[in-house]
Amino acid sequence: MNLKKIITSKIYTSDLSSLPLEEKCIICTINPHSYCESKKDEVFAQALLSCDVLLPDGSGIVMAAKVLEAKVIKKIAGADIHDYLLEQANIKGQKVFYLGASDETLKLIDNNIKKQFVNIEVGYFSPPYKSVFSKDDTLEMLEKINSFKPDVLFVGMTAPKQEKWVYLNQSEIRVKTLVSIGAVFDFYAGNIKRSNPFWIKIGLEWLPRLIKEPKRLFYRNFVSTPKFIFEIISFKLLGRGFL
Repeated sequence: MNLKKIITSKIYTSDLSSLPLEEKCIICTINPHSYCESKKDEVFAQALLSCDVLLPDGSGIVMAAKVLEAKVIKKIAGADIHDYLLEQANIKGQKVFYLGASDETLKLIDNNIKKQFVNIEVGYFSPPYKSVFSKDDTLEMLEKINSFKPDVLFVGMTAPKQEKWVYLNQSEIRVKTLVSIGAVFDFYAGNIKRSNPFWIKIGLEWLPRLIKEPKRLFYRNFVSTPKFIFEIISFKLLGRGFL
């Protein structure tokens, strides 16, 4: 993974209405934490580099584009792509499938969609909570997805597990649009409230979440973020990264 190359040639900078959804499209997001993690995990790095659309989900990515390439890009969070694809699915009367989270969370998502998007048919499956899935686990997950025949698959099993699973099994997943969106499942279910639009607008969406979940989010904000800033500085001054 090379931050400068990602910014110049991989990061998606267009409007969501321009997404290439007519063919099979694998969509991932990247933020400072996932960039730092990808430097330690080759499969995760390949998953991000090989996806069809890599969305700038983080004010740090937006900052890197401005500092390194004088690019002004817009942050596109996982919640943004989720909302957009649901709106499109509702217009087109499509089927969507959710893979990940608990049965309780998935039922809340199903109920919310039925209230908000009456033309969408929803399927879902809660896979076992494991760091590594067995072959049988994966076969069951694929069977649940493919038998439902969705138009859109949302995968929410936290990064990097979700991206790696999609990357390793993409040829067996019979879905046109595949999106790894992690915490969005909890946002949409109502388990976790997304930050106020004020914090999102000023690039500090992470701050209210950190205050609410300091233990879970400490590493990404106080270890990954400083590393990412040093990576930007290194590319700016030396033309290469330090990670």
